[in-house]
Amino acid sequence: MTDGEDSGTEEERAEAQRAQEQRDAAAALKGEDTGLVSLDGEMPANVIVVPLEETVLFPGMTVPVVYPPGPVREAVDFAAGQGSFVAFVPRRTPREIDAETPKEAIFNPDELLPVGVLARILKSLNMPGGNRSYFLACIQRLVVARYLRTQPYLIARVSYPVDRVPDDKEFQALWRAAKASLAELLKEIPGLPEGFSIAAANLEGPAQLTDFVAAHLDLRREERIELLQTVDLPRRLRQVTEALNRELELARLAGKIREEIRAKIEKSQREYYLREQIKAIRKELGEEVDQKELALKELADRIEQRGLPEAAAKRARDELRRLEILSPESPEYNVVRSYLEWMTELPWAAETEDVTDLPRARAVLDEDHYGLQEVKERIVEFLAVRKLRPDQKGAILCFSGPPGVGKTSLGQSIARALGRKFFRFSLGGMRDEAEIKGHRRTYIGAMPGKILQGLRTVGVRNPVFMLDEIDKLGQDWRGDPSSAMLEVLDPAQNANFLDHYVDVPFDLSRVMFICTANIKTQIPAPLLDRMEVIELPGYILEEKVQIARRYLFPRQRDAHGLSKQQLVFQPAVYPRIIDGWTREAGVRELERRIGRIARKVAARVAAEEIQRATIAAGQLETYLGPRQFFADELRRALRPGVVVGLAWTPVGGEIMFIESTRMPGRGNFKVTGQLGEVMSESAQLALSFVRRHGAEFEIEPEVFEKSDLHVHFPAGATPKDGPSAGIAITTALVSLLGWKKGRKIRPRLAMTGEMTLRGEVLPVGGIREKCLAAKRAGVREVIVPRENRRNVLEIPKHIVRGLRFHYAATYDDVLKVAF
Repeated sequence: MTDGEDSGTEEERAEAQRAQEQRDAAAALKGEDTGLVSLDGEMPANVIVVPLEETVLFPGMTVPVVYPPGPVREAVDFAAGQGSFVAFVPRRTPREIDAETPKEAIFNPDELLPVGVLARILKSLNMPGGNRSYFLACIQRLVVARYLRTQPYLIARVSYPVDRVPDDKEFQALWRAAKASLAELLKEIPGLPEGFSIAAANLEGPAQLTDFVAAHLDLRREERIELLQTVDLPRRLRQVTEALNRELELARLAGKIREEIRAKIEKSQREYYLREQIKAIRKELGEEVDQKELALKELADRIEQRGLPEAAAKRARDELRRLEILSPESPEYNVVRSYLEWMTELPWAAETEDVTDLPRARAVLDEDHYGLQEVKERIVEFLAVRKLRPDQKGAILCFSGPPGVGKTSLGQSIARALGRKFFRFSLGGMRDEAEIKGHRRTYIGAMPGKILQGLRTVGVRNPVFMLDEIDKLGQDWRGDPSSAMLEVLDPAQNANFLDHYVDVPFDLSRVMFICTANIKTQIPAPLLDRMEVIELPGYILEEKVQIARRYLFPRQRDAHGLSKQQLVFQPAVYPRIIDGWTREAGVRELERRIGRIARKVAARVAAEEIQRATIAAGQLETYLGPRQFFADELRRALRPGVVVGLAWTPVGGEIMFIESTRMPGRGNFKVTGQLGEVMSESAQLALSFVRRHGAEFEIEPEVFEKSDLHVHFPAGATPKDGPSAGIAITTALVSLLGWKKGRKIRPRLAMTGEMTLRGEVLPVGGIREKCLAAKRAGVREVIVPRENRRNVLEIPKHIVRGLRFHYAATYDDVLKVAF
């Protein structure tokens, strides 16, 4: 036998095997090998199964499918020859099918869902490229009972679930809701084919509706599979209704967006059409006006009407002529036009008339602020000078004081008393002098500095201009704005203030500048020299009580929506809050505490727990929590080695306990409390003075050799420095080392002053703030240097009432009072 004959025999055997497999498959479809028969004449009991990858088919669909040559197409062709029925079952997880995919992997029953759809092949067409298209009519949902064969095709025994329609009101209501939602959805979707709406309107029942929606609604594959597998009709109808309502909301939102876009487009087209009509009408009437010419004419009129000085007017006219030859499309055109708009909007001549009624001005200041008599007197003096000499140049004041004493609000009151406009901006953290003097026009986005911007905002050349936080101006490699402020705040120069952007002098002499600062010493000396500094000290208890009663309480009560009847404070409440819950020179924390009480009362009133609340001093802990500060620190006698000193801080004065102790040792001396170099030197100086005069203080010499001394300043986390604790440290050491002789410090005594090695007491600063701190703490006697007597006399009498002052020129004067 030849090789050819052998080969032909093999081919014949393969063909015979395929023919036998197809006969077996046909027998399986007819039930001959299983004893099964068709359910009826239309739907078979056994059917060929074709996997679906991405697509999910539903009963009632009529769709075309296209298959290339391969096992799936062979299965469909075989089904077409055996009665035209095919079961399309979705794969659990879609996979890529190509010519290399094994047939066993394509027809793997384990990868298929148990539910599919029975379809009839209506027609098949050969297409270019070797593909074949099948036109399918999906008939019925089916459930796979078991698979009979996997080769050569996948054949399954199937059943056909019956959609049972419940006869209850809930199902009928759900059916009506689904029909209504579908009808609304079809209205919201534009451009649907007419046949689609007709098909939706002729759905015969709930089952057809669920399958129609599942087939045509834009759902995820997981949702489609869930609907296909849901055999229970009421449950499937509910799922479809939820999907319809969700899609309806999205369709309505999309419709709204389409309408908005369409309206904008129509409006734009309409406006364009109307403008073109107006142009045509004006052209016919000879009234057409060029927009550039209109802008040029407007700028020219403003140059003539705004009262520009001659130099500024000349510059503006030159720029206007330059603008005339520029094209509106040129970038330079907008730069020049912006410059001219700034030039014509600055208040070169406009100003408000000052109110020179002195009694009225004083009444306004008294109405807005309690106390601060020195500041009020200075404002009244300024008004008096303006009344006698109207051409007086603008004043430059600097309010210096701790936070919360009313520096910024005082500026607003001054503007109201003068009848002037008010403008404020903060200098804190500013590091670029261009913020003050503007940018040159060569920079992109250039504009004038804050000074001219503020004048443009208020529209007059003589406002009250508040420069807040001038002590916090930055200074680094990027610039020094404090130097730029020298020209602004110098009455001899600011009449010709030159902003880099405007580049012509502007008169600032009519502006009343008011600066504020917390720490006067942080203001650069040249800048400080140009201002009249007015110190605003902290408030004493009586002043805080009046401020709280007159201003803070009404403001917080109104801010929290309470009436005068709903919240009442008894008079004793204010001093109790000040003593027990605040430690400050100003009143900000006091206002926050009052606001906290008002907030809690407002919550109870809103909840209808109470109708009104009268707050007594004994109820404060209920609203504010436990008392935080106690005023009895100085009531008990101080033990030897402890002295009360007075310190100045940026937020006002404070009392400061200075503690000293000794222990057996070798003559070491230690100072703690996060001290600066000056204060550490003061402690060393005090020790040297005490050792030098030990005999006078009745101190045994061996104490310094056999003992270690330690001086501590409590509040160790707070930095401390300065020489003003000299006499206090000396007194603490004398008290400690002379304990056996009974050297105790007089109670309720505080002291401040610098010591020298010769025992002289030198003057110190911050006397006013220190006296306020002493009075707040309950001090009754104060030792101050004799040269500070003039500073004490300058303090208003009501502030130092209750304090007894002792003036010391040498340490002997201190000893006479301290022990």
